[in-house]
Amino acid sequence: MRAWLAASGVTVLLMAATALPAIAADDVLKVCLDEDLPPLSSHHQGAADRGFDVALAEAVAGRLGRSLKIQWFESKLDEDSSPALEANALLSDDRCALVGSYALTKDSLVVPGVKTAKLPGFEGATRDDRRRRVPLGVLAPSQPYIYSPLTIALGPKAPEKALEKARGRSIAGVGDLAGLRIGIESGTLADAILMTFEQGRLIDNITHLVPGRDDLLGALDRGDFDATLLDLRRFDAYRAAHPDTRLAASGYFYPIGANRGYVGLATDPDLLVAVNKALSDLQAAGTIAELGQAAGLTYLPPREPAILGDVWLKILQR
Repeated sequence: MRAWLAASGVTVLLMAATALPAIAADDVLKVCLDEDLPPLSSHHQGAADRGFDVALAEAVAGRLGRSLKIQWFESKLDEDSSPALEANALLSDDRCALVGSYALTKDSLVVPGVKTAKLPGFEGATRDDRRRRVPLGVLAPSQPYIYSPLTIALGPKAPEKALEKARGRSIAGVGDLAGLRIGIESGTLADAILMTFEQGRLIDNITHLVPGRDDLLGALDRGDFDATLLDLRRFDAYRAAHPDTRLAASGYFYPIGANRGYVGLATDPDLLVAVNKALSDLQAAGTIAELGQAAGLTYLPPREPAILGDVWLKILQR
């Protein structure tokens, strides 16, 4: 099935390309993508570039009549990193015109509170690039192209009742985790949701792990925990890398989630208008969903609101 979807996606792109005028050698759409964000995007030495965002960027570039150049970058998971400042620095330094799979939230699109920022690590960076600071611009989003929620995943040693609910797709909410051994990464959005649920009803069941050091899904797969709450993308990536996993998908998506789209600079509004037209056409044709499925994503179309407001306030209000 995935092979058919991949083939059909390629066919759509080839058909679209035949209707486009010849592309000038310097007419290039430069898109920045995270090198380690499977199944959205993946770039590793000795392996072919792959992922949903790679295929989508090719489709968008084809619609615009341009060739595509991907600038790969590395986003570090630490307290000092800021995805908004990293994206802004890459765009403001003309490393690319668009950054893909950008989480569209109100906080991520505010005017930066600093005038300059360092570039993240990127392919081709020099020693000077790693030291210098870039004057920042103002970010502007495209329309969203995918919805990215949190989901509950269950381990193989979860109580049979919970596993039956997962297989029957009848888990109604995080309250169904009561009584289970819950593993969660400290300081994450999922951590805040579970720790504050019903004035802390789940706290005694929660064990915290360190993001980037502990293997959350590996521990769940070993049976160290019964359940977790995490980004659906990560769950898809784990299952693709571990086809024999015994983890069970709950089918439950936390009701507060963010759309992903492109982000560019407000100084280039014409590009964003053209990109939005391309995305609308691809969405209407069903191509975006096909590309997501071919990449191994549990594809969910964008939802309102297009740009998520204060997520922390929404969680506390729940």
